Amino acid sequence: MLESEAGEAQGWGESLVASVLHDLDSSPLPTKDKVLLRFVDRVNHESPQITAADMQPLYETGWDDGAIYYAITVCALFNFYNRWIDASGVHPLSDEAHRQGGIRSAGAGYVRK
Repeated sequence: MLESEAGEAQGWGESLVASVLHDLDSSPLPTKDKVLLRFVDRVNHESPQITAADMQPLYETGWDDGAIYYAITVCALFNFYNRWIDASGVHPLSDEAHRQGGIRSAGAGYVRK
């Protein structure tokens, strides 16, 4: 799972990544990051209901418009990729391929140069 490998590559370590994936609220992730991940979950599952009020917790914990835009964009792109892969019959990547992709994304970001 790419989000796990990207987190590990950021230096979070497997135990932190596992705790976030298991239960965000009880994980040791900083509050600022928990707020952003809760918002991304809402983008993922309830995007038509998002209002300006949903941005307030993000601003209050230090996120700016650029970071929020980036988070929305990454979430939307992964949704697109997942649906395209599912519908087109592309074979899933191996665990090692996901791990290498996470390392690459952590080092270079999502932009290919």
